[in-house]
Amino acid sequence: MSTPSHKEHKHHAPRSVGCLIITCSDTRTPDTDTSGQLIQNLLTEKGHKIAAYHLVKDEPAEIKARITEGIADESVQAIIINGGTGISRRDSTFEAVDAMLEKRLDGFGEVFRFLTYQEIGSPAIMSRATAGIIKGRVLFSTPGSENAVRLAMEKLILPELGHLVKELTK
Repeated sequence: MSTPSHKEHKHHAPRSVGCLIITCSDTRTPDTDTSGQLIQNLLTEKGHKIAAYHLVKDEPAEIKARITEGIADESVQAIIINGGTGISRRDSTFEAVDAMLEKRLDGFGEVFRFLTYQEIGSPAIMSRATAGIIKGRVLFSTPGSENAVRLAMEKLILPELGHLVKELTK
């Protein structure tokens, strides 16, 4: 008896996923949020839906409030957050997100940092990119730079988004 391959799993995955995008930044505006715009563009190019977009200050209470709103919205199957994953005093996205996760997808952060290391070297260790599951939704938290967002989206999130959502329905 053979088991289904990962390709077979992906074949049965939804082609369109409803996504909430949250940018965490003390300095960006909707016009200068190029990373949030990039996430939206890459998702829609692949046929996914933008259920909502928020730009919030890097304040744990604000971040948690937007996540809570997202998980209450049935059209949101995935939450993609960018910004606030570094180690500066104001970077608090990781703490806000980590406290809410029910299951962690440690491989996301590990592989993201490995791929980042291949591109920029040792500064990759300062990233606290993370992912996990919250109330039946998959959540990704990436750094806020355009390069980091593109790497996470193209190499990790987009190839697995539908597959992850499908696995959550089992």
